[in-house]
Amino acid sequence: MPEKDLLQPDAGYHKVELAMSAAQANARALLIILPMLLLLVPAYLLAWPEQFAAEHLRRVAEQYKAWLLFSPLLLLALFVVGAVVHELLHGLTWAFFCRHGLRSIRYGVYWKLLTPYCHCKEVLPLRQYMLGGAMPGLVMGLLPLLAGFCWGSLWLYAFGLFFSMAAGGDLLVLWMLRRRHKDDLVQDHPEKIGCYVYEKT
Repeated sequence: MPEKDLLQPDAGYHKVELAMSAAQANARALLIILPMLLLLVPAYLLAWPEQFAAEHLRRVAEQYKAWLLFSPLLLLALFVVGAVVHELLHGLTWAFFCRHGLRSIRYGVYWKLLTPYCHCKEVLPLRQYMLGGAMPGLVMGLLPLLAGFCWGSLWLYAFGLFFSMAAGGDLLVLWMLRRRHKDDLVQDHPEKIGCYVYEKT
């Protein structure tokens, strides 16, 4: 692609839209999230059954009694902060590859859904775009999930599982891009969940 303008590919590319509405994405993300729960929850139960014995659960409840009283507020705070960090990871990763850096990244909030979003205005090579799309799921989801499973830390495992599910929409976009050619260019969709793909003609 010409260096003169990374925001608009030249006439040698054919533009294809791979996108859907937020409502459609949420519905389809369930097809990813439900199998994830059915696989990962039993896996931890089988690996660390002693943590779910009645006596152990009673000791944990006593030990964390004060925290459990405020658990709804703590979960809400975790969700809000986690959602912001999730979008920051998208933006920082994409900005690393953008010619204009952070100036090509736009953050905002979908007020109807009360969720923050990140939009990259520049066109990126397929692999760089996919890396930015996958980064929150890797950093906040997969890595804590694996660490929690290996160390037997239920809290860390639950954290990783929650943010793996939160990356369901990202996984959906990555799935849509799975058969694209490595030389394709990708631009984040400004209004829908998904992107534009520019194929060489």
